[in-house]
Amino acid sequence: MFGGQSFCSPPLALYRVLIAECPVLFLFLLAALSFAIWIYLLAARGGFWHLRPFDDDLAPHTPPHDWPRIVAFIPARNEAAHIAETIASLLRQDYPGEFSIIFVDDHSEDATAQQACRAAQETNATSRIAVISASDLPPGWTGKLWALNEGVAFLNLKGGETSLSSRAARPKVPNLSEGICFSSATSKQPASPAYLWFTDADIVHAPDTLRRLVSRAEQHRLDLTSLMVLLRAKTFPERALIPAFLFFFLKLYPPSWIANHTAHTAGAAGGCILLRREALDRIGGFSAIRGEVIDDCALARAVKRCGGRIWMGLTRASVSLRAYTTFAGPRDMIARTAFTQLHYSASYLLAALVGLALTYIAPLALLFAYNNAMRATALATWLIMSLLFLPTVRFYRLSPLWAPLLPLTAAFYAYATFLSAARYYLNRGAQWKGRSQAPAKTR
Repeated sequence: MFGGQSFCSPPLALYRVLIAECPVLFLFLLAALSFAIWIYLLAARGGFWHLRPFDDDLAPHTPPHDWPRIVAFIPARNEAAHIAETIASLLRQDYPGEFSIIFVDDHSEDATAQQACRAAQETNATSRIAVISASDLPPGWTGKLWALNEGVAFLNLKGGETSLSSRAARPKVPNLSEGICFSSATSKQPASPAYLWFTDADIVHAPDTLRRLVSRAEQHRLDLTSLMVLLRAKTFPERALIPAFLFFFLKLYPPSWIANHTAHTAGAAGGCILLRREALDRIGGFSAIRGEVIDDCALARAVKRCGGRIWMGLTRASVSLRAYTTFAGPRDMIARTAFTQLHYSASYLLAALVGLALTYIAPLALLFAYNNAMRATALATWLIMSLLFLPTVRFYRLSPLWAPLLPLTAAFYAYATFLSAARYYLNRGAQWKGRSQAPAKTR
């Protein structure tokens, strides 16, 4: 004791000064730090919030002299409701070069494969489509990557190549009576297409999508070209959560940094990826990323690490058909990969939750502070946040009034991130369509 005061260790003394004895200073530091974060995001995060430079719908596309051969791959699991529309949109592509499709049924429990066969037959396109069934999922593989691997192996088998198929189990020979079909004409498919086009089974593409992808890839010598398709934003849960999903994704993977071949950032949107065939060979095929849950970004990272050039943009012309009528759907979509993004680390989880609170929630909470300077700082932060989010809201053609609500949306994402970790520790892994896509915690 000295003069009625007690001495304590420096950390405890700092705590007492900042919180117990001077809460105004502590809260003002929080407000200042949150403001500084948004100044950084505005000025030094690759302009991720400025969508126009990477809006592929607005970009000019110079066609190549020769249109290369393309094979599209559609891995599908339990997509009977959407697969016919997806296949029809691929068959409507106005691509001038050779183009064919391989559909891979990933052990669907519904009539997905039968619907795919019916769509091919009704459009008289059986000579352009192969519908096959993936063999049993081996340990260490995620379902989507195994289905894509099986599709590439089937292409090599029909083309007489063995460079990749020798490293993967070959697909089962389909049987039409089981609802799996392929035309004998698929043996005429090119053995070595220049590009492989990977698309999800719940996406409808505009007729010029492939032509634009190939034009950009050829003009800029890209090894991986990806488009973030337009996710639905029609129901209340979709309008509240989907634009923020795009905003957060671009903040993690700024497109300008992705396109910079000297930067380490690599990202892609798995719903629409055009991959140069040589790039897949260069990384060692899908086996190099076979266990990755966030497979699109893992593929982009592998391609860029091997010296490949990559690019990711946006489009409204290709649209996802997946609808979310309740908040449970987006919640599970976020929870499927959130803890994977954090490398299954409890410390990273804590840092992420604190970061979300400091970046998005603190400015809104501090608007109710009793200090004028603090309120002014919080208001300025909230204004910057809303202005940066506004281009994404406008991209979805929603009311600007959604932009100031980003802190509430961020709170929901924090909850879904925590749920992702809880499911992992409860040995539920990353559940998707009735199957765990991520390693569950071992006891």
